[in-house]
Amino acid sequence: MADAKQQQQQQQQPQQAAAAATGVWKTVKPFVNGGASGMLATCVIQPIDMVKVRIQLGEGSAGQVTRNMLANEGVRSFYKGLSAGLLRQATYTTARLGSFRVLTNKAVEKNEGKPLPLFQKAFIGLTAGAIGACVGSPADLALIRMQADSTLPVAQRRNYKNAFHALYRISGDEGVLALWKGAGPTVVRAMALNMGMLASYDQSVELFRDKFGAGEISTVVGASAVSGFFASACSLPFDYVKTQIQKMQPDANGKYPYTGSLDCAVKTFKSGGPFKFYTGFPVYCVRIAPHVMVNREYLAIHSWTVHLLPYFSIW
Repeated sequence: MADAKQQQQQQQQPQQAAAAATGVWKTVKPFVNGGASGMLATCVIQPIDMVKVRIQLGEGSAGQVTRNMLANEGVRSFYKGLSAGLLRQATYTTARLGSFRVLTNKAVEKNEGKPLPLFQKAFIGLTAGAIGACVGSPADLALIRMQADSTLPVAQRRNYKNAFHALYRISGDEGVLALWKGAGPTVVRAMALNMGMLASYDQSVELFRDKFGAGEISTVVGASAVSGFFASACSLPFDYVKTQIQKMQPDANGKYPYTGSLDCAVKTFKSGGPFKFYTGFPVYCVRIAPHVMVNREYLAIHSWTVHLLPYFSIW
């Protein structure tokens, strides 16, 4: 009798381990999917993001920036700061999309499985954006500085080798808290972008799929275009301020051009009016829409690859 009971316990142990691994994976999966999809999307849109930053720094139009970069710096310059971009996605997007999906699932459960109203999706998007921005702000700072470095005079260039070298230098030269320089507009930008992107995407999918009867590809393309437009319109002013704050350097007297985000916004408004905040809007839209599309396509089509990870965790 004792031997039979012992055998039964031994048989149950692998099942319990598998169940535990599955439970852990169920919690971790949205974060892994989110980070992986964000890193894939970054590889696609990094050149567009580079052009966008240069436009915001006053280097000219999209055509002028592209021609100058090709002539003066070569094709590789479009991928300058890629390591920081990937690190940013590994932190920011992992936390952002993972939080959004977890919060959405909990909200759906409380709503008894019914679709969430738009205002609730927007609130969840705001919350997820804030969480992601707080986590990813240091990598975002490194990315902007690496992308803007060649626009500075040679004597002022920081010459970061990669994202980790940038974080090491920033924390060593300016203090650890400097890693969150520009975190205020970064958080607000992320909240605005997520409110526009995540909420409008899910709403657009319901519209294209349920109302118009569109197929899967048409739904993804249409919803991504709508989502990219609203995300750009909501977030670009904050993105513009964020770029100016993160790029700035002190002058010979140690004085910065802006005392903070509000000062930057006021001076920008006075010098160029409200449309100054929308500098590079078409490029920004082109940057956001593919990012949404690659994110969603990855989650929808390629998520089968990460289904294997729970089985490795057992070992």
